Amino acid sequence: MLGKIRGLILIGIFVCLALPHAAQAAITLYDANETTFSVDGSFNTFYVFSSSDKNAEMRALLEELGNPNVEDRDQSRVKMGFLPNWIGFNFSRQVGDLKLGGRSSFWVTINDSDNNLTETGIDVRQFYATVDADWGQVLFGKDFTLFNRSNIFLDEILLGYGNVSDTLSLIDGAGVSFGNIGTGYTYPFPSAQITYRTPEFHGFKLAIGAVDPSRTIDDGQEKAPRFEGELTYNYKFERGDITAWSGFLYQKSKTTLATGSDLTSKGVSYGVRARYAGFSLHASGFNAEGLGFLLGPGADATLGLPLAEAGDELDSSGYLLQGSYTYGPARFVISYGENELDSTPTSPKWQNETVTGAVFYDVNAYFKLVAEYNINEISIGTAEEKTKTIALGAIVNF
Repeated sequence: MLGKIRGLILIGIFVCLALPHAAQAAITLYDANETTFSVDGSFNTFYVFSSSDKNAEMRALLEELGNPNVEDRDQSRVKMGFLPNWIGFNFSRQVGDLKLGGRSSFWVTINDSDNNLTETGIDVRQFYATVDADWGQVLFGKDFTLFNRSNIFLDEILLGYGNVSDTLSLIDGAGVSFGNIGTGYTYPFPSAQITYRTPEFHGFKLAIGAVDPSRTIDDGQEKAPRFEGELTYNYKFERGDITAWSGFLYQKSKTTLATGSDLTSKGVSYGVRARYAGFSLHASGFNAEGLGFLLGPGADATLGLPLAEAGDELDSSGYLLQGSYTYGPARFVISYGENELDSTPTSPKWQNETVTGAVFYDVNAYFKLVAEYNINEISIGTAEEKTKTIALGAIVNF
């Protein structure tokens, strides 16, 4: 089984991850005749120093996978953080009782100077239209999905750096670091979807989506889309607020072979964030079957990570605990997250955990400085790697 995970070395190359953090203030280019057009963007760069420590079993595994970074090493990089750089375009027009809208966003990696020369990667992570009315909103197009959506949107280190390791080819990689992906939640990959959102009712809001299904077995077919949903609750009080949520994911891939097995991917996500004065507490998690533990069912299957064994879907789970305190322009964060994927008779158990301490300093409403210290520990059976990272970054939003 271990030979199948050789695809992990491609993670840092083909995955340009992360979610958009709300821009401080979009620039409105046109606003007339009930039509608006605005632009927002974000730019970030980090100086990063990572030190990895591997045991003999992990060095042997990395060598088997063809990863050139077999030995322990110290590495400096200048690269982007958990969020790529992006520019987004927003459209809206009121037509009678309907408000028609749309968004397209383009995500750019700056990590092309190591060995890719000027092959800057540009990804279209959002390209969708919306129709709003008294009855709610329908979104159709490509956007981030719903399962684990609030878990990552409300991550206290979303604007920071997060976990990296040689095991996942992230210390160098042309893509982003992983934040708390794989150590608290899985990634809600942008996918084609048709999603309905209700109006807010006493703080509650429900989103239900039909999502283009992921191919989880090579000989499979999907007779129905993947279904995802999320129920959120927001309550505001003097000097604070509470946000709670619960989501789900369900997809079935049916085998076309007489000797094959169907695979059902399903899971629940959940969490709560409470803020009062300058304090904030975050607790979230997920439990799943046949879904994987890093990037979701489709991507994990592509990477060769096991989703099932002998027809039985594997369990995976994760949780994230965080606290922060804001004093003036500074926000201090401490974070711990962990994901697990059950072992099988032919594949060892995966465990991945990250401890992070960070300081975010607002120079002004559009310019932020970040200092972060991160310890990631990943194990595949008895193979283990510990990576310590210092990241110093600057972020400009508009």
